Amino acid sequence: MIRREQHGVRWVIPLTTCLTLASALPVRAQQPTTAPAQATATTGQPTLEIYGFGQADAIVDFEQNNPDWYDVLRPSKLPAVNHEFGNDGHFYLSPRQSRFGAKGTLPTSNGDVFAQFEFDMFGVGRDAGHTTIRLRHAYGQWKQIGAGLTNSAFMDVDVFPNILDYWGPNGMLFFRNTQVYWEFYKDGDSNARVAVENPGASGDAGVLSDRIELQNVTGRFPAPDVTGHYRSAAGWGYFQIGGALRYIAYDDLLPNDRFDLNGHTWGWGISGSGAVKRGKSDTLHLQLIYGRGVENYFNDAPVDVGLEPNPGNAITPVKGEALRDLGLAAYLDHSWSDRWTSSIGYSRVSIDNSALQQPAAYRIGQYATANLLWTPVKNVMLGGEFQWVERRNFSDGFTSHDTRLQFSFKYSFNNKVIGG
Repeated sequence: MIRREQHGVRWVIPLTTCLTLASALPVRAQQPTTAPAQATATTGQPTLEIYGFGQADAIVDFEQNNPDWYDVLRPSKLPAVNHEFGNDGHFYLSPRQSRFGAKGTLPTSNGDVFAQFEFDMFGVGRDAGHTTIRLRHAYGQWKQIGAGLTNSAFMDVDVFPNILDYWGPNGMLFFRNTQVYWEFYKDGDSNARVAVENPGASGDAGVLSDRIELQNVTGRFPAPDVTGHYRSAAGWGYFQIGGALRYIAYDDLLPNDRFDLNGHTWGWGISGSGAVKRGKSDTLHLQLIYGRGVENYFNDAPVDVGLEPNPGNAITPVKGEALRDLGLAAYLDHSWSDRWTSSIGYSRVSIDNSALQQPAAYRIGQYATANLLWTPVKNVMLGGEFQWVERRNFSDGFTSHDTRLQFSFKYSFNNKVIGG
């Protein structure tokens, strides 16, 4: 399957020279990556900009979660049974949010070419739990056409609030994916984009997972995911609508037994999001998502396809069903002054489980944080954050929680080394 958890690659990169050129940058807890649509217009000269930050997160975890995800807050990684990961109470120090990137623009006789490359140190996939390079962006754009690894056209990255937790609200869309996109409309901060994206999904055989017949069913993706969005921006903020459509096939690799478990299902999703500003001090971030089988586009959600009985069919007694999903996020970013800010909010994911999933399968996840951040100088941010998450299982009545305090220390840099 292809999820947001892109595998890290261990590279050695000579950063020292670049870092000595860096200058100060105003700091947010989570700095969004500048999209090409927001890049500074060129004046006929090539540009190259480097940016990034070093960060340490000190975390007091009063309960527990999956140790591979020790320094982030994900309801799906909470215990599914009592004390699944040992006893409660942990302390962690992590540098894994630290980031480095470069972006540039090259003028040509027929339009500018923009490209961006960015990584952090947060290992996922096979490298989950490790401090190792993880590719975040590697893409370019010429005129209206772009391609590479970047934010999905289905998501709205600006929903992400000014918080310390690396992973962020579970009920928002957040997925970086390899894609080819067409941005056919652009007017200031308003735009429209469609894309074909690398397909992928995950499945759960549930209570039948020990059956040899189900262990020999594999996913297949004969077509790309189709995604897109439209955004309308104004002085008060913006609103955005997005959509995704996908075809998920699954193949039976035991053709000579008495079952035929080949089949397919469709996944789809719609999203509405936006921001409402009140002067310069308050921004309200909102998102609501509904669909089936698009869980891997969520910031934190379980599998995309579950198993359902197929009564009256002895040859195909079960079939895959795209799981219904609902996500929401609501956060308020507030500036107390030029140096002090806070963010508070809530997020939730609800899954309509299939009949044959395990009683301990993930059903509902909740997420809430509140913080106070201080920027004593432009390139330094210090702050503390209260964090709470909850997981509810499908049908066994089990619920788990985690409560944390996170204290972060962030030192940023940004400099145009060419064209400044």
